[in-house]
Amino acid sequence: MTQAPEIQDEMPRAYEPGNIEDKWYRFWLENNYFEPVIDPDKKPFVIIMPPPNVTGELHMGHAITAALEDIMTRWHRMRGEPTLWLPGVDHAAIAAQVVVERQLAAEGTDRHQMGREKFLERMQQWVKECRQTITNQHKKLGISCDWSRERYTMDEGPSRAVMTTFQHLYDKGLIYRGERIINWCPRCGTALSDLEVDHMDLSGHLYYVRYPLAGESGSIVVATTRPETIVGDTAVAVNPNDDRFKSYIGKNVVLPAVNREIPVIADEAVSTEFGTGAVKITPAHDPVDFEVAQRQNLSFINILNEDMTMNENAGPYQGMDRFDARVAIVKDLVESGQLVKTEDYNHSVGHCQRCQTIVEPLVSKQWFVKIQPLAAPAIKAVRDGSIKVVPQRFTKVYINWMENIYDWCISRQLWWGHRIPVWYCLACEEIIISAGTPGTCPKCGSSNIEQDPDVLDTWFSSGLWPHSTLGWPDDTEDLNYFYPTSVMETGYDLIFFWVARMIMLGIENTGKIPFHTVYLHGLIRDDQGEKMSKTKGNVVDPLISMEKYGTDALRFALTTGTSPGNDSRLSTSKMESSRNFANKLWNATRFVVRNIADGQTATEIRRDSLPVEDRWILSRLDRTVATVTGLMDDFQFGEAQRQLYDFLWSEYCDWYIELAKIRLHSTSEDTLSPLPVLVHVLETSLRLLHPYMPFVTEELWQNLKRHLPSDWQQCESIMIAPYPETTAGAIDSGSEQVMESIIEIVRSIRNARTEHKVENSRWIEARIYAGELTQAITPHAPSIEALARARPVSIQDTRQEDGGEENALVLVLTGTEVVIPLESMVDAEAEKKKLEKEIAGTSAEVTRLEARLKDENFLSKAPPDIVEKERQKCYSLINKLERLRQQLLKY
Repeated sequence: MTQAPEIQDEMPRAYEPGNIEDKWYRFWLENNYFEPVIDPDKKPFVIIMPPPNVTGELHMGHAITAALEDIMTRWHRMRGEPTLWLPGVDHAAIAAQVVVERQLAAEGTDRHQMGREKFLERMQQWVKECRQTITNQHKKLGISCDWSRERYTMDEGPSRAVMTTFQHLYDKGLIYRGERIINWCPRCGTALSDLEVDHMDLSGHLYYVRYPLAGESGSIVVATTRPETIVGDTAVAVNPNDDRFKSYIGKNVVLPAVNREIPVIADEAVSTEFGTGAVKITPAHDPVDFEVAQRQNLSFINILNEDMTMNENAGPYQGMDRFDARVAIVKDLVESGQLVKTEDYNHSVGHCQRCQTIVEPLVSKQWFVKIQPLAAPAIKAVRDGSIKVVPQRFTKVYINWMENIYDWCISRQLWWGHRIPVWYCLACEEIIISAGTPGTCPKCGSSNIEQDPDVLDTWFSSGLWPHSTLGWPDDTEDLNYFYPTSVMETGYDLIFFWVARMIMLGIENTGKIPFHTVYLHGLIRDDQGEKMSKTKGNVVDPLISMEKYGTDALRFALTTGTSPGNDSRLSTSKMESSRNFANKLWNATRFVVRNIADGQTATEIRRDSLPVEDRWILSRLDRTVATVTGLMDDFQFGEAQRQLYDFLWSEYCDWYIELAKIRLHSTSEDTLSPLPVLVHVLETSLRLLHPYMPFVTEELWQNLKRHLPSDWQQCESIMIAPYPETTAGAIDSGSEQVMESIIEIVRSIRNARTEHKVENSRWIEARIYAGELTQAITPHAPSIEALARARPVSIQDTRQEDGGEENALVLVLTGTEVVIPLESMVDAEAEKKKLEKEIAGTSAEVTRLEARLKDENFLSKAPPDIVEKERQKCYSLINKLERLRQQLLKY
């Protein structure tokens, strides 16, 4: 066991985060506090970290994920549960390959020049550097995950889980290879799933093109946003219920540009309101048209190469870029008289989520997963409550998407990732599916076999994350004890990308749900509510923020105001406020520790003999423990944080410590020391706060521990100290009512001083009428005097109607009234002279304005609006003059 770092006898005057963060993280690691001990008699708490992509450094999205998960992890660990937070990173096939290919381009080369083997070596080098960066940044954030169990999606274990799953799904008939419409990114050179495509509204045009009827006069006009795909049309479709086109159904039209005949068909997928009501059908390049073609038994004509140039099926446009071909076709349509008109048109266009290139729908032979058989049990698990989604409103979103799910394209035309475990025999054309590497073809025995060049979609491996990280497909101790996991915490934007796939594949592979709760946090936006992006220049670097404000302050700022599923803003003011809170705690602890004599420990608290302010703060502490615990159980971490902040800053620091100072400075031997309560409430509060601000709470707790009763000396760290629980009999509603009244009285007097600009050195008189609270409040007159700078303070039962308060400020509070004679707040003679001077000046201005408004010369020559403005000014000054005279009567 490594000893805790030495604590200085005298706490430094200022809190310097950089001096304490590294030493405590090192201490926690050296003592293996992050590693759970398997205890069959206890139910564990388990979080599997959403693996960051190996594409660079962590950003604020990762930081809030880390902060929220560390809050949960530290909290459950302090509650005595075997707690596992398993970290890891994702190989991020497309994203990581894009990053490295950009590096290669800057060096004047590319992966094709390097060859697959050399390129993969370069990728491994990048991954090694990136993983180390991500790990170090996570440690800087203070997260308490079990680094001994860290996983990587391409480690041997998770990779074997990928291959095993592929073979299992194939053998079950749920993986197939076929030609279907997919999204193709020409920049990344790969197929994408629907979820990897961002749709953006772009300004474009709607082109109305005339298709002449074949063998007879007449034509039909179609509207399209992509005239370059005309050469790939295999039909024109109309709605069967559209009377305008019923006579056309069954006839043929001649395709512009390539003069190929295609049929006019009827299909209910056609909208009667779009364009003319007649649409072109290009099955190889439109997902809706693909479905129509399957129903209507139409042919598929692919007109595009993978680099988005037009291929041999494009006729005269072969070799052109797709957008250059658009210009050329439109020009030809104008010249042939077949372009009827062009309209401005805004429409949604798919873009690659990784590189923002416009994607192209095209028919391609890819590997797919039949997803509906996997979706059914995943829907049931959420619907019957086996898996709880927080916030609950996302349950409906999840189920709606899952009930309308399409087959999942899992093959990617990349080099980086899990290579598809499929081999083709070049001798007999046998397809071999194997989780391991086959040496020969099982059908003909030939060794002339070749592996499929494609890799699997990254989400295929990350969909296995909760069970592959714990050892599946092996029957490991970790898998048996820690699976199913407890909470999957991630951003709401990943509910389809990742959460749904983990549920589907987890149930399929293990027969169990992968987690009991899905907690979805919102996005972190800038202080204007804008999404952070490098393009906008509003990205906040977590490392820079931690360096400037401290790690605890950044974590606290990130979770301030958060609630499940809602976006939150991160601002400089939030980070400054959080840093100020850490400083406040530092100064409060320093005050408490300095008032404890050397070698002294806090004595036992005898609740039956405590003054009301002690009973109040202990009662408020107990309520805070209960409230915070309930909120955290309900995943309301932002609100729990707010309750802690308010209690510590306001009730403990601003009120209780100030009240305690009066007793600490008392020379009376009968005065009971507040130190036992000061220490108890502070120590308990630090444990409450530890999951949110681990570093400063550890440092302060270690300083305080020396003065705690001896049984605390055996606990080496706050992070393994028990989380606070409520105390029987601690709630004291009577003391709370009394103290709330005292605080309200002091606050009202302070506000009155501020409003009347009473200098701080001036003492003012206060008469308090407390009714039923008179007896309880009377002993606290000295405290009210000291805190409100009011002297004398008299406390009476009721106020007489003729109490002579006509020249006093009367403050009506909850259950009490405060009367402050005005002469005690101001110098009456000086105020009287000031009012007389202001009255004289205002009176002279009124006289001048009245004379002007009687002047016929002014009234006849001045514009009406000027006259009215002067009249209104005169009325306002007359009213002001009356108020000043009434105020003067008080003196």
